[in-house]
Amino acid sequence: METPMETPMETQIELRSDNAAGVAPEIIEAIVAANVGSALAYGDDDWTARLRGIVRDVFEHPTAQVFPVVSGTAANSLSLSALCPPWGAVLCHETAHIIQSEGGATSLFGGGAVMRGVGGDGFRIDPRQLEAALNSVRWGDPHHSQPAALSLTLPSDYGTVYTPAQVAELAGVAKARGLRVHIDGARIANAIAALGCSPADLTWRAGADIISLGGNKNGTLSTDAIVSFDDAASAELVYRVKRAGHVASKMRYQSAQLSAYLTDGLWLRLARAANEAMTKLAAGLADLGVESINSPEVNMLFVRISDAVADALTDAGLLFYRMGRGEARFVTSFQTTSAEIDAVLAAVAKALE
Repeated sequence: METPMETPMETQIELRSDNAAGVAPEIIEAIVAANVGSALAYGDDDWTARLRGIVRDVFEHPTAQVFPVVSGTAANSLSLSALCPPWGAVLCHETAHIIQSEGGATSLFGGGAVMRGVGGDGFRIDPRQLEAALNSVRWGDPHHSQPAALSLTLPSDYGTVYTPAQVAELAGVAKARGLRVHIDGARIANAIAALGCSPADLTWRAGADIISLGGNKNGTLSTDAIVSFDDAASAELVYRVKRAGHVASKMRYQSAQLSAYLTDGLWLRLARAANEAMTKLAAGLADLGVESINSPEVNMLFVRISDAVADALTDAGLLFYRMGRGEARFVTSFQTTSAEIDAVLAAVAKALE
């Protein structure tokens, strides 16, 4: 039986996820511009060649390689498969998306690689707990999975960020034991915009070997990417991405999107708009006495509200996720307007009455 499509209503305000937002107009224009004439398939086209140069310029890395893929799950699992052997382990925060919400994709594409959670306040890995986890490993014992990769979710799934110095500290701990470092950057543009740092300073200069470059949450159409700063991982990914079915025959449309996304700071402008909308929302909710669970450093906020308040907000046309136990999640996007935030705050004020 077919599921009826959602019918947008003028009174609804989208706060469920930035995945629910539309495609940025500049990205649509890039797709239209690429839709002229013919081009060789599977990345042997001018758009993909141009994208490689743009990525190297943006990340200030002379040998960086880029691999367009359809989703963040593909980017994460394929990145980590190139860093971790089947007998290895990937260490990440215990709340990380790769261990909580990707259906074991890393273990699948990693040939059985083990996922191991590490604790830390603020939904970030604590360097001391990472050191303790590595000290507990029976190194060289084939009965024990050997840690091979550290994955940092940046920003975390609870909207907190690592600074370049924090990434560098964790990368230093990991690399002292021979691990390589991955960044799950599904919302990395939001983190860079919030921190005001350069893409290079937050990634390879801080010790990252490979990153998942998010686009879908920030204005692209079914297009994320892997950016590799490690030549050995890049050589593997040529084959791993193909084997996983992510070498698109009409890659020029993905590459055209990513080129537009990274040109003239579009990705950061889109992310900044989402962050600014959340800053206004979080401040307004705090003024109303709503308790926050996280510190919303980017465009995600978790709050404690009663079921009655949540019901009233739903009735008022707010679209958001209930996380259980009296918790709700609000996520803004590049499409969220100041007027919408005003309407949300008015609805919350009324519901609290």
